[in-house]
Order: sequence, then structure tokens, then C-alpha cells
Amino acid sequence: MFHSFFPNPKLFFTSGAIWTVICILVWYSVGPQIGAAIGLPPLAPGEKAPIGLAYFFTPDNLWFYLYFTIFVLIFGGAWKIVARDHPWANWSIWGSAFIIFVAYFSVQTSVAINNWRGPFFDLFQDALSRKPGVTVDQLYSLQLRFLEIGFVSVALNVVTAFFTNHYVFRWRTAMNDFYISKWDKLRHIEGASQRVQEDTMRFANILEGLGVTLINSVMTLVVFLPLLFAMSEHVSDLPILGAVPHALFWLAIVWSLFGTALLAFAGIKLPGLNFRNQRVEAAYRKELVYGEDHADRAQPVTVRELYDNVRRNYFRMYWHYAYFNVARFSYGQLDAIFLNFILIPTIVLGKITMGIWQQIATAFGEVSNSFQYLVNYWSTIIELLSIHKRLKAFEAAIDDTPLPEIDQRYLAREETDGELAADTP
Repeated sequence: MFHSFFPNPKLFFTSGAIWTVICILVWYSVGPQIGAAIGLPPLAPGEKAPIGLAYFFTPDNLWFYLYFTIFVLIFGGAWKIVARDHPWANWSIWGSAFIIFVAYFSVQTSVAINNWRGPFFDLFQDALSRKPGVTVDQLYSLQLRFLEIGFVSVALNVVTAFFTNHYVFRWRTAMNDFYISKWDKLRHIEGASQRVQEDTMRFANILEGLGVTLINSVMTLVVFLPLLFAMSEHVSDLPILGAVPHALFWLAIVWSLFGTALLAFAGIKLPGLNFRNQRVEAAYRKELVYGEDHADRAQPVTVRELYDNVRRNYFRMYWHYAYFNVARFSYGQLDAIFLNFILIPTIVLGKITMGIWQQIATAFGEVSNSFQYLVNYWSTIIELLSIHKRLKAFEAAIDDTPLPEIDQRYLAREETDGELAADTP
């Protein structure tokens, strides 16, 4: 699944994670000083970032683009030397780096919009309060700045969709070519054709979606956590808890981790059930296919037994999904009011304006959603895990290691059917 596309996957991803941590540490420790030394300093204390398209071309952002390029060239160049014979090295190394950069830039568009929300909604509130000095031109000007950010976002989404589609198809092609080259070892596994044709496609598509979202979540945390930390100065007291330093920062983390742990615990049985569901469906479908060409196959008793297995597994899934959905929807409903509940004392005291409230809500929501990665995508992760289990059987056959137990039972049944057919005159 991975070594067909990535060079030495365990080492590649481990080194990538370590290199990422190093990049982040260097950026937040000496990055600003290096940028200032080359003429690309960060914003001065108290200086506000420009609103609109100009935000993407501030000196500190230009420095980050250069910084990112340098560190990617070092990492990618080293791996190109190590994996010079790997047929998919260019796509797996440089393609992955481009997706990470696009994910970062996507987060920057969210930051740009959040910077716009403060002055716009403060002006909006002043206009509704009939304060003097608010003009139509001011509101229209801010709307145009929003439109500039929107066009950047549209272009980014188009490029991301186009590139990731090609990236996913290359990954699927790498898996397909690898499995087909080992077809003699794989052809006897249940649903081998489906696994090569369909499971590789679904695995690449789902993993691409989850991977891009995970990268976005990490980038969002890197960018928005410092913003939320700074915005916490506007919230001094919390209901029940009282005064808590940097309250919003810690609440976003604790609340999100609680939701993640809750959903992970409630859905712990679902990956295995989805995996088994694919097996029983495949067994039922294969017997029906045999019945199209052989009169002695797909007999009523056999078909009924196979369908009973399908029904039994679906009913178990429905039950486990029932209490999983209780936890998921209950948490989602509480999450919708959590921030406003926390901010009520601050709002009543008039410590924040409407613009600041909008910025806090956006930053808190971005951080909370990033930490709630498992909460938001648990059902998709379950599907991916079940596909991964099916493809692991291919890995076992290729490496001449024992197949999973359920595959061994199916293979034994197939061999028994073959022996009976051979003994039949």
C-alpha cells in the first residue's frame, strides 16, 4: 500500500515527522530574527496585518515561503539521493511537499479572513448603533478586501483539487502495478480482483482526503493556536471556574480532546464490523457470480446461509452505530453552544466588541475542529481501516506470511469446494 509509492515508508514518514518538528522549532525560535536579518522582518509589536490581498505579501509571509522552500529542498534532495531508483519518488516526495504547502496556504486564507472580520464587524456594529463617521465607502471597501481573499481561495481550491486528483491516481497506479506484478501469489485470495481494482482506488481516495485534512488540521493548529493564545487576554473569567490564564487556549484543547476520546471509545468496535461486512458481502456476491455459470452453485440453502451472514453483520453494525451516534450527535450539539456559554460573562461585562467576538469564535472554531479530527472523520477512518485490513491480506501473501484468520477460513472453504468438484463424476 505504501512502499509501492513511497521510498522506504517507515523511514520516510518518521524522518518527515522529525524534520517537520525541527522546522517548526527553528521557525518559532530564531526564524523571525533570521527573517529580519535578510530584510523580511515580522510585524512590529502592535502593528496590525494588512487586510485583503496584501496580507499574503507581507515580509514575514514572504520569508516563510522562502523558509519552507529551503527546508523542503534539503529534505527532498536527501531522499532523492536515497531513493534514486524508486519509480514514484518524484510524485511521493515533491508532490507531498506541494500538498503540504497548499494546505498551509489554505490556512493562511482563513487567517486573512479572520483579520478582515475584526474591523468589518466593528464597523458593522458602529453602523447599526448609528455612530457618526461610518460611511458607505468604508463598508464597500472592506467588502472588496474580502472579495480579494475569496478569489485567492477559489484559485487555491481549483489547483488543490486538480493536483490531488493526479496525485491520488498516481498512488493508485503504483499499487495496481505492484499487485499485478505479484498476481500469481494473490489470485487465490478471496475477492482478489475487487481488492486490486476497487480497494486500491478507495484506499488512495480516502487516504488522500484524510491526509490533506490532517495536514490542514496540523497547519491550523500551528497558525491559530498562537492567535487564540493572544486573544485569551480578552476573556478573564469563566463560568464556574473563575479566572483562568489564557482560558480560551486551554479550553479549546481540553474540550476537543474530550470529544476525540469520547468518539474513539464509542466507536472502537466499528472498524472490525466494517471489515467483516466487506467479507460477508464479497462471499455472497462471489457465490452468486459462480451461480451464473455453474448450475450446482448458488443453491438456495447456500445463498440463504450467506445472506444470513450479511443480515446478521448489518444488524450488529446498526446497534453499535446507534450508541456511537448518540455520543457523536450529543457532543456536536453541546459543541454548538460551548463557546457562547463560556463567553457570556465577558459579553455581559462588555469587554469585547462584535468584531473581536467574531475573531475569537473563528480562532476557537479552527483550533477546536483541528483537535476534533477523529470526531469529524471517524466514520471515514473506520472505512479506511476496513479497506486497510483487506489489503493487508495481499501484503501477507506477497511476503509469504500467514494470512489473517478470516482469509484462512475462506481459503480452506475454497479448497474444500475444489476437492469436492474434482471428485464429482
